[in-house]
Amino acid sequence: MEEFFKRNPKVAVAFSGGVDSAYLLYAAQKYAKDVCAYYVKTQFQPKFELEDAVRLSKQLGAKLNILSLNILTVPNVCENPPERCYYCKKAIFGAIMEAAAADGYTVLIDGTNASDDVKDRPGMRALKELSVLSPLRECGLTKTQIRALSKEANLFTWDKPAYACLATRIPTGETITEKKLCDTEKAEEYLFSLGFTDFRVRSQDGHARLQIPEKQLERLLKYRKDILVKLKEYYKTVSLDLEVRS
Repeated sequence: MEEFFKRNPKVAVAFSGGVDSAYLLYAAQKYAKDVCAYYVKTQFQPKFELEDAVRLSKQLGAKLNILSLNILTVPNVCENPPERCYYCKKAIFGAIMEAAAADGYTVLIDGTNASDDVKDRPGMRALKELSVLSPLRECGLTKTQIRALSKEANLFTWDKPAYACLATRIPTGETITEKKLCDTEKAEEYLFSLGFTDFRVRSQDGHARLQIPEKQLERLLKYRKDILVKLKEYYKTVSLDLEVRS
């Protein structure tokens, strides 16, 4: 990592507030000469992701530029085709590149790591087309190693659960709307408040399907009635996906 930033001393960091980009920003702050983080706020990110991004950047004393993008107006995104991630990534990283260039940064880096399977991933194709560099992957750092290094660096994100964007809760081919995204965020926020972790609330045609780790099923039964009452504010029915493993 140190060698990478010797070659690239001035960088813009695509910063999501997650485990990987948090460690990337830490390393950039440590080894590069000039760093600025860019967070793109869209309807696909829950509020806590932005809060974590702001908190982490303050912890590191890093410059943070928050951009706003109405992702649902980007062509081929709200229609939710199989290639949705490609169009979304291209729009988000394109916005970062434009803002970074205006600020004098010509090198953009992201948190893709050596554990990420980049084959047949539309989003990764978009990053390649935009010439985004992925130092964590270049240096062979895996997710497990990044968590360990983040813990050593006292980053609060070291044990943060993986969290895919809200759009992934809606099945391919079903139109994405702002209401569906808001309902998903509120439903998952409620389950977070009850102590659930590493779960998903999938939505399909107005019905919710819960994916809960096996070790948390006892908690699910404990709060079953409360969950039904709350989630039926947003969904017609609420069911449990028994095929999900811990």
